[in-house]
Amino acid sequence: MASPLPGLAAGSVVAGYMPMRSEIDPRLLMDRLAAAGAVLCLPDVVAEGTPLEFRRWMPDDPLDTGRYGISVPSPAADVLVPHLVLVPVLAFDRQGHRMGYGGGYYDRTIARLRDEGDVLTVGLAFSGQVRDDLPVEPHDLRLDWIVTESAALPVSVS
Repeated sequence: MASPLPGLAAGSVVAGYMPMRSEIDPRLLMDRLAAAGAVLCLPDVVAEGTPLEFRRWMPDDPLDTGRYGISVPSPAADVLVPHLVLVPVLAFDRQGHRMGYGGGYYDRTIARLRDEGDVLTVGLAFSGQVRDDLPVEPHDLRLDWIVTESAALPVSVS
């Protein structure tokens, strides 16, 4: 089976997430990525104010409840460094900025991953979540892509 994301090689590590509240649900995409040979992982908040930690997970693996009620893999699961990060989005602008729940975890994590090497960040959102007036702080990082139910929007990171 060909990879559902062009340029993503079998064996690539992909970080997904378990949706909360109104976040778009990435589980079908993660199922297809796993079927195409991707190694999946999910984020966990291990401490306040730190980057996320990603642990190996497969679609049938049981999940624990982590901080903020987030579903996370077992603490015994291997810690992985993703090549691609699927990022939940509550609102976004056309420049690739996103709004989440305000903890800054994804900004810290993306900054660390970019410092350590190449990582592709893909925000998943509904097209109705686009905003022209999104508040942007100096620490807010831009995503590489925003993918909605109707379009895939490449964003140049500068």
